[in-house]
Amino acid sequence: MTDRPNTILLSIDALRADHLGAHGYNRETSPFLDELADRELEFTTAISASSHTREAVPALLSGRYPDVFAANGYRYVPKTVADRLSEARFRTAGFHSNPYVSRAYGYDSGFDTFDDDLVLGQNRFVALAQRALNKFVLNKGEYHARAAEINDRSLSWLDSIGDDRPFFLWNHYMDPHGPYNPPAGYTYADRELSNDEAQTLYQKTIDSPDEIVDEERQLLIDAYDGEIRYLDDQLRAFFDSLDDRGLLEESLIVVTADHGDAFGEHGYYTHPRYLHESLLHVPLIVSLPGERGNETVTTPVSTLDIVPMILEYAGEPESELPREPLVNRDGQLVFDDSVVFASATGEDEHEGIRRFAARGERWKAVLEREIDSGEIVSEGVYDLVEDPREQSELNPKQADSIEFLEELRSFSASRVDSVDGSEQEEGTQDQSAEIDERLEALGYK
Repeated sequence: MTDRPNTILLSIDALRADHLGAHGYNRETSPFLDELADRELEFTTAISASSHTREAVPALLSGRYPDVFAANGYRYVPKTVADRLSEARFRTAGFHSNPYVSRAYGYDSGFDTFDDDLVLGQNRFVALAQRALNKFVLNKGEYHARAAEINDRSLSWLDSIGDDRPFFLWNHYMDPHGPYNPPAGYTYADRELSNDEAQTLYQKTIDSPDEIVDEERQLLIDAYDGEIRYLDDQLRAFFDSLDDRGLLEESLIVVTADHGDAFGEHGYYTHPRYLHESLLHVPLIVSLPGERGNETVTTPVSTLDIVPMILEYAGEPESELPREPLVNRDGQLVFDDSVVFASATGEDEHEGIRRFAARGERWKAVLEREIDSGEIVSEGVYDLVEDPREQSELNPKQADSIEFLEELRSFSASRVDSVDGSEQEEGTQDQSAEIDERLEALGYK
């Protein structure tokens, strides 16, 4: 292994773990990812730090708890892994098409090359207007760059590197994110949806989830699974291209997701700010540089553990981050503890609430606190062995997990103080409403 291996972070938007074959799904949505899980290091109980992009991706890139970003209007907070590696003289590049983590919010910091598919500048309103322009005026029919395009752009960058310095590459793939409308030949439904049909149906899941009928729900799932199948093929192609360039053996490669997606299991669709397993349980596969046998780890881990591992392998260990690396430079697994925490600030009528969850191997505790007062509004426990779909919340006083719940009470009390419930985006409240309106028009909740 080289002293400072290349690092490639491949994150996928809205990919829930239980729709992959490696996690027992009954469709062949992910043959390549299943093969990768079989031959590399797979963490089967990886928990995202949050349930939506605005908190989950910044946490993924920084290794910091998401309340740091919730308290900052969801803007960039230094230092991300790109900042750290750039200072360590890595070549750095990022490729994606998600406006929430674009240059408009400062996320180009630390990247030599940052292609966020927003060509109209750094102003957030202009950037979001471009997405609407692409969707409705130019009739592109897609509001994000497809995985094949992200691959092409990032591989072109790799081919352009002219020195021997190690590189950090971040690709964020949007394909499984709604509106679900896979390319021709990939849907599992009886018919392929038009762009307008996909948009209308996805918008209905946001505006009127109670009105989604069984046929529509199945159509949503069929299309979502088709998006995963398409992405899986593109990930195989990307890995093959890395292999052709001799980069697989000498790189640290991480494949994960920012959060999952819901299909009515708890009365909602897409990924609003709740903390159910459908939103938090994500895939996590790590390919270490050099030769290492495959291994499957069932102990819960956090997406916050990824940045410490990347910095460890880069020779830039960070002692101030809240969690430990997944793996140290000797290839040994590092288990921070058996409890993983996640959180999200509520929205709309729940905007003064912050939700917290603690995930163990069997128990999961959840609670809500008022941001202003810190008062606990509700709390409960799930037995995920007996109730993996979280349908029956246990009375905490009757559960065998009171110590587990106490850990969550302590953790949440220490974190809720950092969130300002009145925090607004830069600009006026009317401007914030304008952002929300435009994103909603794009089917982005």
